[in-house]
Amino acid sequence: MAKEIERKFLVRDDAWRDGVGKVVRIRQFYLDASADRSVRVRIRDGASAMLTLKFGDHGRERDEFEYAIPIEDAEEMLAFAVGHVIEKTRHHVVHRDRIYEVDVFAGDLAGLVLAELETPEAVADRDLPPWLGREVTGEPPYYNAWMAVNGRPLIA
Repeated sequence: MAKEIERKFLVRDDAWRDGVGKVVRIRQFYLDASADRSVRVRIRDGASAMLTLKFGDHGRERDEFEYAIPIEDAEEMLAFAVGHVIEKTRHHVVHRDRIYEVDVFAGDLAGLVLAELETPEAVADRDLPPWLGREVTGEPPYYNAWMAVNGRPLIA
C-alpha cells in the first residue's frame, strides 16, 4: 500500500505550457465513488490500464492501491461505470525539481485545468510556480470521482 499525498490547484494561466515534458491522454471512470473511497479504472493513451482503489477523505493524504489490468478488461468494465467518463490530457511540468501534473479536461469538463503536486514534504507558497491559482486541496468538487458523478464544479 502506498500513501498518496497530493495538493490540487486551479491553474491561473497558460505559462505552464513552457515547461511541458511528458504528455499522456487519459480516459478514466469509476466503479465506486463514495465520500471516503473510490475504485477507478484509468486507460492511458489507449494502450495500458490501471485499477486504483483509494481510501480516506479528500484531504492531502489517502491510502492508495494500484494494479495493472489488461486493456480488454478495462474496456469491458466501462459498462459498470458510475456517472460519466472523465477525459483529459495530462502534462508533466517540472518546476524547481518537482513534477506538477497539469490536467486539461475535455468533453463535459472542457475548459477546466487543474494541477496536482504529489510530494511527501511541505512546499512553501513562495516555491510554487506562479501559474498556479487557488489551492483546492480537500474541496470535493475538484476531485475526479466527484466530477464523474456530479459534473463540472463551479469555479469560484
